[in-house]
Amino acid sequence: MPEKLFDAPGDWRNTTLGAACAGGGGNIQTGPFGSQLHASDYVSDGIPSVMPQDIGDNVISDLDVARVSPQDVERLAKYKLRSGDIVYSRRGDVTRRALVGKSQEGWLCGTGCLRVRPGDEVNSRYLSYYLGHPEVREWIMRHAVGATMPNLNTKILSSLPLVMPPRSDQDGIAEALGALDDKIAVNERIAATYEQLLQCRFAELGLGDEPDGESEIPITDLIAFGPKLGKPAAAEPVYVDMAALQTNRAGIPSWTRREPKSGPRFMNGDTLMARITPCLENGKTGYVDFMDDGEIGLGSTEFIVLRSLPGVPSELSYFLARDSRFREHAIRNMVGSSGRQRVSAADASNYTVMAPDAEQLAAFGKEASAAFAHMKSLESESRTLAALRDTLLPQLMSGRLRVKDAEKIVEDHV
Repeated sequence: MPEKLFDAPGDWRNTTLGAACAGGGGNIQTGPFGSQLHASDYVSDGIPSVMPQDIGDNVISDLDVARVSPQDVERLAKYKLRSGDIVYSRRGDVTRRALVGKSQEGWLCGTGCLRVRPGDEVNSRYLSYYLGHPEVREWIMRHAVGATMPNLNTKILSSLPLVMPPRSDQDGIAEALGALDDKIAVNERIAATYEQLLQCRFAELGLGDEPDGESEIPITDLIAFGPKLGKPAAAEPVYVDMAALQTNRAGIPSWTRREPKSGPRFMNGDTLMARITPCLENGKTGYVDFMDDGEIGLGSTEFIVLRSLPGVPSELSYFLARDSRFREHAIRNMVGSSGRQRVSAADASNYTVMAPDAEQLAAFGKEASAAFAHMKSLESESRTLAALRDTLLPQLMSGRLRVKDAEKIVEDHV
């Protein structure tokens, strides 16, 4: 009898991931070995090759994704991805997996990854949620090999216990949980559109242009770098670590609370920018807007805090931190040993811009303020939806909550 992770209803079948994939014409396989795809094979303009660093929590990021030529993809055609495949990281955080969407069809399962092809018996979206269940993640970590660096292989994944509801229940679970993720994705697209529009408005201010001399001012006339704040009043203040910052969005989707230690202090309206390689180059930046008014938080020592001066829109500091000319300046001023280079707040602030027109700056502030308020609302809604999804998931997988009941709960939220 296959190992069981859950006491599921009697009409649900217990099997293994490998057996379910093979029974439906799918398989589990590793990506190409390093000997098949060398560093010299990667190109600047080609077909994406998914690496472990591109795998988030059930999503694939195409930001800075490695690319290979179409010829190499055809040479390695057995590793091509299809919509419905699930990609795993083979090393490190081996519980990370991502469902391949239609837009990623034909991409390559890269070195350091595993590909799960569910086949016809399994709803791939159901399977991707099942694989995200806390008990399934814990099972994978327990069976991964390697003392210092967990490793995953096809044998381990093939033996993973799988609960197989009837296909109609699989479809229902996938649809109910998927509706929540779809709404989260819509919120993210709206926020991304806001940021793109505001980046255009920022460009119109001329702050990204090389100053011409006459209108040149130091950036410190507009923004303070590493501003001073008193100690947090809370016994366990808000703490933001590097992992919480996104590479292409203003929102900071997660934070914790802990006893106050060293680190830069910040409040609502501040921008947090990574100062260490490779996080600075990757664009890790966030805008703080989730705390109570007057509350003081703490962050990683590898952040620089930027704060707009009185009379300057608070959001301006965020768009400066995202500006390509400013980032190039910050990167050029990094110092330290290879792999641990940093830029100081003082060096980052040694920067000049064209003085913005006062009316244009005020108009930018008004538009940015309204957009960021809506983005904050969308971020809050997405956190609520994600929490609901994570609450429903174990109940659905164990059969304690039936699909029809879950659908009613989801309908009330989307």
